[in-house]
Amino acid sequence: MTGIHHVEVWVADLAQAASEWAWLLREVGFVREGAWPEGESWAAAGAYITLTTSPNLSGATHDRRAPGMNHLAFKAGNSQRVDEIITAATDHGWRPLYQDRYPHAGGPDYYAGWLENSAGFKAEVVADEE
Repeated sequence: MTGIHHVEVWVADLAQAASEWAWLLREVGFVREGAWPEGESWAAAGAYITLTTSPNLSGATHDRRAPGMNHLAFKAGNSQRVDEIITAATDHGWRPLYQDRYPHAGGPDYYAGWLENSAGFKAEVVADEE
């Protein structure tokens, strides 16, 4: 069977990250499955995302331009749902990106919005149905 089992996102400030990510993950259909002092996990569609701190962090922010993960992209449903999420994002610690080209920054037939959180992590919210 193919597919992603899980993604682990290391964060410097768990409280801040949990606040920002919890909102976004709920909006795109994830449910918090577990929590412990150094992290929490969120599940949807047979996979999960873990937010966790580590004593081995090399910095306090995510540099999406360095080798490694650039961003996570989430299915959001229809274009109206993408609009709702992008509109509400600033109230939850996320900054919209590429607003001058929204919602077609990915091309004329691609409806999505991009967000960046306070630690510099980028997320994409994609309309995957109409």
